[in-house]
Amino acid sequence: MQNLYFAHQPILSREAKVDFYEVLYTPQKSQDAESGFIFESSLVDTLVKIGTQSVLGKRRAFIKVDESLLLGNKIYTLPHEFFIFSLSADIELREEVIKKVCDLNEKGYILAIDDFAPNAASMSKYSKIIDEVSFVKIDFNRTVLVNEDSKEMVARVKERGVSVVARNVSDKLRYEFAKSLGCLFFQGYYFSKAKMFEEDQCKPSRLNILKLYSLLANNADFEVIVSEFKKNSSITVLLLKYINSGAFHFKNKISSIHHILTLVGREPLSKWLMMLIYSMANIPNPKTSPLMLMVKNRTVLMEKIFKEAVPDAGKSMLDQAYFVGVLSLIDVLFEEKIEKILDEMNVYDVVRNALLSDSGILGEIYALVRDIEEFNQKAMIEFEKQHSLESGTIGKITIESMKEVAVFEVALSSIDG
Repeated sequence: MQNLYFAHQPILSREAKVDFYEVLYTPQKSQDAESGFIFESSLVDTLVKIGTQSVLGKRRAFIKVDESLLLGNKIYTLPHEFFIFSLSADIELREEVIKKVCDLNEKGYILAIDDFAPNAASMSKYSKIIDEVSFVKIDFNRTVLVNEDSKEMVARVKERGVSVVARNVSDKLRYEFAKSLGCLFFQGYYFSKAKMFEEDQCKPSRLNILKLYSLLANNADFEVIVSEFKKNSSITVLLLKYINSGAFHFKNKISSIHHILTLVGREPLSKWLMMLIYSMANIPNPKTSPLMLMVKNRTVLMEKIFKEAVPDAGKSMLDQAYFVGVLSLIDVLFEEKIEKILDEMNVYDVVRNALLSDSGILGEIYALVRDIEEFNQKAMIEFEKQHSLESGTIGKITIESMKEVAVFEVALSSIDG
């Protein structure tokens, strides 16, 4: 697996549910940012080897395919129940390509058009295979936002029973435009902003949440912590359900906050409390919160990369790396400037500086985590060189984090109620 670099980005439904992933991949030898998204069969070989379900959970993944893979026999050996094969825009739709697409569809493969421009030219280009695909993906970095022709073309695609995925939805303007076109699925960083989700659900008091965290972090007496939890019944119920799910493996079910504190300990509980807070964000379905999954991925990456970059780091520094990850989206959750929230939480300066200005080694790793999310392969390779890491280290860590996020989500889904 050396020299492989991965990222996966969630694709959400209109109900803010994570329905699919897109797996991005490139070998180290390719320095071309554009070609970095072109699928090579070794990607699936690798995913199958490490356990596709352990990385993707129960969801399918969109993966781009080029002409050589499409026309070869290799594709018939791939476990197509896990993947949606997106046809690269540079595939020439000559007769043998059309015939192969039809054959794959007939054999049960799910196909997509990767970079569909909502215009007459694209409709003409793909007219012979549009009935063979299940999805088209529109890049909203390239789409002209005010274009009545786009609405007509998307409508024509949907009339053929094809679902439309909006890519690169980075702001409210693109999100609203994508919805107005009739897109059913959305991919991009705007999903992490609470205002995307229209349902107004009751959120716990920020001050009460921070108070609970502070009590745990500052070694308050058990009874004081238990009393504070009892004042916040919604958090208590969610926490008890989560502890009794697959996240922890105790012989007996846990029935009280005092029991949790005794068996789990203050520090792990404070970490899980912060994670669970994200699950109570302003979203329709807290079990599949994209914000929560994103934070979980960030905390795993922060800790694992820190261990590699600073092998002799003590426990306190690893804890700080974790909290940089867990606090990195707290402003999105509370819809307030992160500076003010950090002031209220009274966090260490090293954590604060990492979050606000990418300062120090924690800040450097935090910047890398964001680069991983954006699949900036150049930044991954440069980090490995600067810290004398074995080539491909960041790719391996990324896969490990995907696995942990998948396990985490399974534990969430086992919570009743």
